Amino acid sequence: MANIELQNIAHQYGSGQNSPGQNSPDENIPYALKNMNELWQDGGAYALLGPSGCGKTTLLNIISGLLQPSEGRVLFDGLDVTGLSPEQRNIAQVFQFPVVYDTLTVAQNLAFPLRNRKLPKQQIEARVAEVLKLLGMTDRAGQRAHSLSADDKQKISLGRGLVRTDVNAILFDEPLTVIDPHLKWQLRTELKKIHQQFQHTMIYVTHDQTEALTFADKVIVMYEGAVVQIGTPQELFEHPAHTFVGKFIGSPGMNVMQVDLHGTSARLGDAEIQLPKSYESAVSEEEGAASSGFKQKVELGIRPEHLSLLPTGPDELRADIVGIEDVGKHIVVRAKVQGQGIDVIVKEGVGIPESPYLSLTPEKLNVYQNSYLVQGQPR
Repeated sequence: MANIELQNIAHQYGSGQNSPGQNSPDENIPYALKNMNELWQDGGAYALLGPSGCGKTTLLNIISGLLQPSEGRVLFDGLDVTGLSPEQRNIAQVFQFPVVYDTLTVAQNLAFPLRNRKLPKQQIEARVAEVLKLLGMTDRAGQRAHSLSADDKQKISLGRGLVRTDVNAILFDEPLTVIDPHLKWQLRTELKKIHQQFQHTMIYVTHDQTEALTFADKVIVMYEGAVVQIGTPQELFEHPAHTFVGKFIGSPGMNVMQVDLHGTSARLGDAEIQLPKSYESAVSEEEGAASSGFKQKVELGIRPEHLSLLPTGPDELRADIVGIEDVGKHIVVRAKVQGQGIDVIVKEGVGIPESPYLSLTPEKLNVYQNSYLVQGQPR
């Protein structure tokens, strides 16, 4: 197990290779991974979350040693491992699609990494039996891998990543993609138990927010090659540091409305919305940028759970309903207020007024400037 530190890591594909971590950046090639400095604690369970193409797998492969970064260094417990192979870094990695030895049995596949390290036979057998039970494959230990389904082959891949107890880190690259949906919850639960038992440093790549939020202690949200927020599931939900985080986390995601900021209030079209804090410094910054010809983008963010539809209210907050989706546990109302799209979650059994007005919970409002959260001052 190890602390994993990233020092000024950045990567361009096709920029040419000089020496590990010392490539010359090419200004004509976009960065797949933008400059970052991060420290991930020994024994932590982390998830890299974001859409396809945001840099998750690139970052994971840099940590594992499958890819050397164009710039920066990777340190394990303070030791520079940037130029070392995955074997030299002593990590285990589980990939998106199963990697198994078809001619070997299930048990032999699981034992393979332990035999390579010349562990005693009795220790190997005990550890393999433990992982077989964990995977629910004890009765298939002697079956050849070529006859297994894609689901079962991926379970073997997971098992091979988990069978070793001496690794610095275990890295998972969307490992449940080929697993049937009804098995995913079970395997996520088991991975969580394994982490709690052995306290391995685990890093789990996924584009599925449910996987990330149920597996990880800390979720690392990536967007366009950059880390935009690291936090607990609760922090990401309640205080998204970037509008992308707010919209990506949640179903539906956070409402983001463009507004004009006036210190302790925001103007949404003709409607004036009172804010729980003062944002005078942000207003001053906006005015300063405007004087230099740069227009700041100011937005208001609020979760659909923190909105409601009332039969009466100010005319400026009248909502025009454009769609209703019944998802069973609640209803999602798609509406427009002052020309901007807004989603409202209505609890099951609560009526929806025929001509509703929007009501906001002020303390749940977040203010964003150029997509990043602004910390207001007490009023």
